[in-house]
Amino acid sequence: MAEFGRLLTAMVTPFNSEFGVDYDKAAILAEKLCKSGSDGLVVCGTTGESPTLTTDEKLKLIQVVVEAVGGKAAVLAGTGSNSTAGSVELTKAVQRLGVDGIMLVAPYYNKPSQEGLYQHFRTVAQATSLPVMVYNIPSRTGVNVLPETMVRLAEIPNIVAIKESTGNLEQVTKLRRLLPKEIAIYSGDDSLTLPILSVGGSGVVSVASHLVGRRIKDMIEAFMQGKVAAAAQINAELFPLFGALFVTTNPVPVKLALRLVGNPVGEVRLPLVPATEGEALHVKKTLEELHLI
Repeated sequence: MAEFGRLLTAMVTPFNSEFGVDYDKAAILAEKLCKSGSDGLVVCGTTGESPTLTTDEKLKLIQVVVEAVGGKAAVLAGTGSNSTAGSVELTKAVQRLGVDGIMLVAPYYNKPSQEGLYQHFRTVAQATSLPVMVYNIPSRTGVNVLPETMVRLAEIPNIVAIKESTGNLEQVTKLRRLLPKEIAIYSGDDSLTLPILSVGGSGVVSVASHLVGRRIKDMIEAFMQGKVAAAAQINAELFPLFGALFVTTNPVPVKLALRLVGNPVGEVRLPLVPATEGEALHVKKTLEELHLI
């Protein structure tokens, strides 16, 4: 089990009314997430709108979060990109900020082969002493990190985890069968956390934990204690929220939801746009049904 914990939140990046990063709100949000059950935070990931953050914004945001919750929660920095050299440079920079690990998304758009994926992750991992979580999300990157490739990567000492967002339980099962038990497998989809735990997963990198972190933590702990029926009941309770938060592109719905529950984190940056009236109504009704507003 990696030292990151079982419940990690893929943290949104708060923006002000001019779409600049609101660092004060980021610190406040990080503290709230830790108090509501998060063992760790992933900063500058997909949910944090990393593609539209500048390098300077990323470094300052990571520094602010480390200062706010360092020592109380693991802080992982998203340093992956489709440039191996760029990922190495950013990884070296965040290591100096005192993060606890890095998350490396598979290179997107340039669609490397499995050998290319291996060499990319290997090169970045060997440029740092930090623990590394590989992030596999083919729907966004266009490439799937196959289990056989992850097995090779697991031989690199500081590659300690994978975030699986394929939606494919067979692939997760194969990963668990082939990987050393020390390699943690995290669900990248809230709706699949419990199923992935059931086939040997370690936890989740969650979006919904912005709103129901304590309940998700309860579900994970219930399962780990053998209280499967109780875990299933919590999963069923939260299932509508898991769907509502992906009614359109993440993080549009979760930022809307946070505003609705009184935690204003601003809107999304272009090319993302706010939720439509119908999407917003769906999110609002779901929050009402769960008595979150």
